[in-house]
Parts: sequence; structure tokens; C-alpha cells
Amino acid sequence: MSANLHSYDSDVIAWANEQARLLREGQFSKLDIEHIAEEIEDVGKSEQRELANRLVKLLSHLLKWQFQPSRKGSSWEITIRNQRRAIQLHLKQVPSLKAKLNDAEWWEVVWGDAVALASKETGLKEFPEICPWAFEQIMDTGFWPSPSI
Repeated sequence: MSANLHSYDSDVIAWANEQARLLREGQFSKLDIEHIAEEIEDVGKSEQRELANRLVKLLSHLLKWQFQPSRKGSSWEITIRNQRRAIQLHLKQVPSLKAKLNDAEWWEVVWGDAVALASKETGLKEFPEICPWAFEQIMDTGFWPSPSI
């Protein structure tokens, strides 16, 4: 690597800007192909994390709605509505993420994180081991889990 090229490890932002410049200038032989490939893969992982995080938040609030009915209020309802809307938009913008919705291992992790979050926020420990709702039901704006008391 020549002296004027930035190191991926020492300043990723400067590196990224320089890689973009090199691409635009057609200086392909100077590109850091391996790190560019890693960064492109990371974009996909980031999109998956975004979907998972939104589902975790939505599911944890649905659990709280069901298992702490006396505490439900407008803030929970707003969060549920906002997460549903954000998930729909995210899936529309990145349709390839829909494949994750059929991945049982991915759902297991998402559900586990949702249960952990709901447990942390409520102090409750007794939640279903597996998600009792289908994705379509979770996303249905008319779906509000019945109290489980």
C-alpha cells in the first residue's frame, strides 16, 4: 500500500472515502478488495440486526401487553404501532430480509432476546418458550394479545 493510502485498521472512515474515490476514478488496482468485500457483507448483517432489534422490541412489548395487562398504556401501544410500521417499511426497502422470517434459528434468537427484554423490564420470568404468534399475526394492526393472568 502506498504512503498516500489510508489504512483500514487505523481510520476506517478515511479508508472508506479513499476507496470510494479510487472506485470513481477507476483506479481498481489500488482498491483494498478484501476489506471492501467485508464492508459490503457487514451492510447485510447490519440490515438483519435492524430487523431483529425491531422485532425484539415489538415482541417484548406484545409480551408485556399480554402478561402485564394492568400496566399497559398509551406508550406501549405507540411503541407497538411504531415498530410494526418500521418493520413493514424495512422489509419493503430490503425485501431480501423476508427470507429471515422463515429461518427457525434466527427466530429462536429473536424470541429469546424478546423474552429476556420483557423479563428485564417486567421482573416476570414465566413467558412461553417459543413464540406463540405467527409473523402475520404479530404484524396485524388489529392484533393485541389477550391478557394472560
